[in-house]
Amino acid sequence: MTSPGAAGSIRLDKLLWYLRFARSRSIAQAMVAAGHIRLDGRRVTRASAAVHAGATLVLPLGERIEVVRLLALPGRRGPASEAQAHYVRLGTDAAATS
Repeated sequence: MTSPGAAGSIRLDKLLWYLRFARSRSIAQAMVAAGHIRLDGRRVTRASAAVHAGATLVLPLGERIEVVRLLALPGRRGPASEAQAHYVRLGTDAAATS
């Protein structure tokens, strides 16, 4: 049996947890189910959606929106510095507040 990283894709909820965008996998699943995540420009509501290296993710983090490009698939949930080596930030937008 091969690991998801070897197959060239990983579940979206697992990726968000591995890259430390969510504190737990269940929080990552809730973020996805609520429709807060965009994968390559389309809204994703399935936590099991496959993500490949090179994909672009748009995610809400607090009061800002992060746009990141996935450089490589992580094999585990390591320290933050290891997680940050797997993606590059493309942009950050401040949320409009009134």
